[in-house]
This record gives sequence, C-alpha cells and structure tokens, in this order.
Amino acid sequence: MGTTLIMVRHGETVWHGDHRYAGSSDIALTERGMQQAEELAGWASRNRPDVLVSSALSRAWLTADAVAQATGLAHWTEPDLAEVDFGKGEGLTIDELSEKYPDAAAAFIAAPARSPMPSGEPGAIAVARALKVLARVIRDADGGTALVVGHGTLMRLILCTLISIDPNLYRDVFPEVGNCALTTLSFEGDKASLLSFNVPVANAS
Repeated sequence: MGTTLIMVRHGETVWHGDHRYAGSSDIALTERGMQQAEELAGWASRNRPDVLVSSALSRAWLTADAVAQATGLAHWTEPDLAEVDFGKGEGLTIDELSEKYPDAAAAFIAAPARSPMPSGEPGAIAVARALKVLARVIRDADGGTALVVGHGTLMRLILCTLISIDPNLYRDVFPEVGNCALTTLSFEGDKASLLSFNVPVANAS
C-alpha cells in the first residue's frame, strides 16, 4: 500500500497582502490566517491523517497546532522544513529587491533554485534538507497519511524535484499556493505521484 503525503502551506501572515518575502523570518498569522488554520483542522478531523509535522516557524507551527488540538494527533516540528532563507530579501517585495539588488534579483528570478537572494540560501540546498525530513515522515506514515504544514516556495521547489521538473521553473509550473490548500502525493517506494495540487480545504472531501 502506498503512503500519502499531504503538504499544506501555513495560514495567511501579516506580510501576505504586500507579497513580502518572509523566508526564515518568524512572521505572525493574521486573524484570517488563524481562521484558515481552523478550517484545515476541521478537514483533518473528518479525514484523520496518521502523522502531523510542521516547520518550526510559528506561522506553520500554529497552523499545525490547530490540527493537533482538533484531532488529538501528536504534533512535532522539524527545523529543516523551514522556508527558504531569503537573506537580505527578507521583508522585501520583488520590486524592492530589484531596486536594491538588481543583479541578484535578476539572477534569482531567472534561476531561483540555483541563484539565492543576497546572503540567502539556494533553493536546491533548502530542498535537500527538507527531503531528508520528508523521507523520515513517509517512513513513519508507513502506508498511511502524513500531513506536513510548511511554506509556499519550498513546497513548490520540492514538488518540482519529486516529479522530475526543473525546480528553477517552479513559478511557471506552480504559480501560486493558497494558504491551507491541500497538495497530495502518493509514494510507492521512492516513486512520487502528484494526485492533486492547491485544493482549497473548503472543496476537499
């Protein structure tokens, strides 16, 4: 029997509306973000995943904690599921980044998995650390379902890597990840199959 991995982006944050790069910055959820976490918790209560893990950043932890409170699942955090560290781009919009660091911004936009923001982390390095965690999570789920609450950029880079798409194309292939939307993969051994992407939790069964 295959193992199901459901990846979820955390709830809305205070930087969401301005499209600021949060990355490793520990940014708070908005009231709407907490509501989204509760909606995710309602879905989890009906569907009962077997394993619950999140990034240690508070926006992901609090989203997953709502699930833990509703389901009674043990919830643990993994620092290596943190968002890509955007370095000097933290807190900036893409326009502000392009104004302050035009060459680095152009390189990042062209090849985000290879070219980090100034003082930031290459996307490929972030994927490597996260995949080690996900391998353990999948083993723990062992034919069941694991729910992983993380971050939008890292999630898209991971998806591209798992289904053999150039991760530098993540914005083109997966242009947007909704807060608390469900992305589902099935694993048979090392083979990953993408079953659904970015499904609003209100539309999920």
